[in-house]
Amino acid sequence: MMKSDHMMIGCFSGKKFFVTGGSRGIGAACVKLLVRGGATVGFSYHSSDRAVKKLIDGLDEVTGYKVDVLDERGMEEAMENFSSVGGLQGLVVNHGIYERRAFIEMGKNEWDRTLSTNLDGSFIAVKKAIPYMEKGSIVMISSQLAFKGSGYGADYAASKAGILGLARSLARELAPRIRVNTVAPGFIDTDILSGDSGEKRRKRIEEVPLKRIGKPEEVAEVVAFLLSDGSSYITGANIDVNGGLYIH
Repeated sequence: MMKSDHMMIGCFSGKKFFVTGGSRGIGAACVKLLVRGGATVGFSYHSSDRAVKKLIDGLDEVTGYKVDVLDERGMEEAMENFSSVGGLQGLVVNHGIYERRAFIEMGKNEWDRTLSTNLDGSFIAVKKAIPYMEKGSIVMISSQLAFKGSGYGADYAASKAGILGLARSLARELAPRIRVNTVAPGFIDTDILSGDSGEKRRKRIEEVPLKRIGKPEEVAEVVAFLLSDGSSYITGANIDVNGGLYIH
C-alpha cells in the first residue's frame, strides 16, 4: 500500500474526490494525503470553521462546504458545485458522531441522532454523489465496534454495522462501474480519544498487540489505496486498521 509521499505524488492527478466530515481527524488526514497525490478535493464539515481554516492553509485544490450531511438539498448543492465539471472519481464517507452512554441510559432521541447522522447521512452522501460518478471508488469509514460491539455506544456500533451492510449491498449494485469498500479503524488518535485520562490511554495501548494508538494518517493511507487503481479488483471488502486490537 502507499506508505510514502513519493509513491503518492501524481498518482491522483486529474481526479476529484469528496470527503464527508473532512475538517478534522481521519477526514482531514484523507484530504491532505489525496491533495499530495495530485487530486482536487472537496469536503463537507458541520461547524469547525477554525479547523477548516487550519486545514486548507497552504493547500491548493481544496474546497470546504459547510453543510449538514442530513441536509439533502445542501449536500446536493455541494456535490453539484464540486462535481459538475469533470465529474467525481471517488467519495470518502467519513463523518460521524459518537456519544458514549450505556444503553440503559439511552433515550430514543439519542439513538435517533446517532443512527440518523451516521447511517442516514451516509445514505444521503452516496445518493448525492453517484450521479456524478461515471466510474470510481467509494470508501466508507466503519469501526471495529461494528464487529465487537460497545459497552457504552450501542447506537454507534449499530450505525457502523449498518454502514458495513450498506457498503456491501452497494458493492453489488453499483458494480462494475463503481467499487465500494469499508475501512474499520480501531483506537485512532482523534477527538474521540481526546477526553481519555493518562491511565485510560495506557490501558488502551495495552489492549493493542502493536502497543500504540494509531494515527489518522495510517487510516488515510488505506483509504487512498482503496481509491487508487492499485485496488482495482477489490470491492465489497473491509480492511481493519486497528493494530490487531480485534482480529476476526
